[in-house]
Amino acid sequence: MPRPTAAQLAYGSATVIVSTIAMLLLSQTSTGLGVAVISAAALALGLLVALTVPQPRRRGRHAAGRTGQATATAPATAPAPDGHRVPEPRTAPAEHTVRL
Repeated sequence: MPRPTAAQLAYGSATVIVSTIAMLLLSQTSTGLGVAVISAAALALGLLVALTVPQPRRRGRHAAGRTGQATATAPATAPAPDGHRVPEPRTAPAEHTVRL
């Protein structure tokens, strides 16, 4: 199961807090059972809101094209002292994110 994003946590928490206060004020309940039912309903509503927040789309490996490659202004080879052209080492662009 993927980890929740910051937006999901924020929307879910705000929904639980606001809906609990609103339902407690509107119902004017003072019993422990009423508070428990309202709290459970608010928690379920917050979970529903958190799960329906759209997650950011992950870019595929080839979705956005190639970035970070050598440009036309940078030469791919450098002249050696004896006049021959020696290719320069290339580094791969950072395409992958580190997942913990």
